[in-house]
Amino acid sequence: MILLDSSGWLAILTGAPNAAKFRAQVDDAGEVLVPTIVVYEVYKIMRREFSVQDGELAAMELQQYEVIDLDPGIALAAADLSLKHRLAMADAIVYATAQLKGATLVTGDADFADLPGVECIPVEGL
Repeated sequence: MILLDSSGWLAILTGAPNAAKFRAQVDDAGEVLVPTIVVYEVYKIMRREFSVQDGELAAMELQQYEVIDLDPGIALAAADLSLKHRLAMADAIVYATAQLKGATLVTGDADFADLPGVECIPVEGL
């Protein structure tokens, strides 16, 4: 089970040079988790950088997987992880979701690189 963060989804959706590495992670995973904050980030960036339609198509793509809502348990765990690892709010929510659900966080974001339970694939071309 994996949780692919916004950087990975954006690499796939924009055809970044390493998109195939992220796509392989999704295709090989038995289960893919998508926190609602990732839906928000991907939709916003695709809409801002491309078009409303691209944002909507991206959001629909992500909703084909298991979307995880932010609940009080994830919020509290995210706050603790933010304090412990000096993570920004969205990053802490993503990491807490992966940790609580027992998923490997697959990311291109170097802010996660040294954390347990993370597989970092450098992102190029975004």
